[in-house]
Amino acid sequence: MTTYKILILLALLQVSCGISQEKVSSEEITYKYLALGDSYTIGESVCGDCNYPSQLRDSLNAVLKEKTSVEIIAKTGWTTTDLLTAIATENPSKDYDLVTLLIGVNNQYQGKSFSLYEEEFIELLDLAIGFAKGKTENVIVLSIPDYAFTPFGQKSGKAEKITSDLKRYNAYAKKIAEEKGVAFKNITPITQQGLDDPELVAADGLHPSEKAYKRFVELLFKSVLKTLH
Repeated sequence: MTTYKILILLALLQVSCGISQEKVSSEEITYKYLALGDSYTIGESVCGDCNYPSQLRDSLNAVLKEKTSVEIIAKTGWTTTDLLTAIATENPSKDYDLVTLLIGVNNQYQGKSFSLYEEEFIELLDLAIGFAKGKTENVIVLSIPDYAFTPFGQKSGKAEKITSDLKRYNAYAKKIAEEKGVAFKNITPITQQGLDDPELVAADGLHPSEKAYKRFVELLFKSVLKTLH
C-alpha cells in the first residue's frame, strides 16, 4: 500500500471514530434532579459538592450509564415562605425525574407559627410534585435534622425544646407526605448522633458535615435508583 493510500485510510478512520463518539454523546440520557430546601440542602459550611444533592448526583453517575444533573433552590436561613418566594422567582420546569424537599428548621428556629408551616409545607409539596411531572413517586421528603445534637444546640440551653419542636414538624411532614403518596426519609437519627460522633457536624458547630450528608445519601440511594428505573 502506498503512503498516499495509508494517509487516506487513516483520515477515514478518524472521521468514522468522530461520528461514532458524537452519536454516543447525543444519545446519552440525562436525568434531571431538583433539590428544594434551606441550609441543609445547599450545604452550609461544607464544600460546594459536599452537600447531599451533589453527593447523590455523583453516586448515581458512578453506577448508572445515564447521567444525572442537579439544580438546587436553597439558601441558608430560608423558611417555607422564603422557599415559596424563591420558587416563584426561579419558576422551575415541570420535567424533573427526581425532586427532594427538606424545609422547616428555620420556621422553628425563628419562632414562626406552626400553622404557617402546616399551610406552606402542603403548598411546597404540591409544587414539588408538579415539578416532578406530576408523579408522586418521583418526589422524596426528607425529615428535618435535629440541631439540638450540635455544639450550637447545646449552648442554646434549649436542646430539649428543639428536639420536641422538630419532632412535631417531622411528624406533620411525614403525615402529609404519606397522605399524598410521597416517600418520606427520616434522616434525623443520623444527626442525633452528632454529640457522640463530632465528625457528623460541620466546622461551624451547627450544620451537618460532608460525612453526615454521605449518610443521608446512603439512606436515599436505593429509593432513588428505584425511582429512576
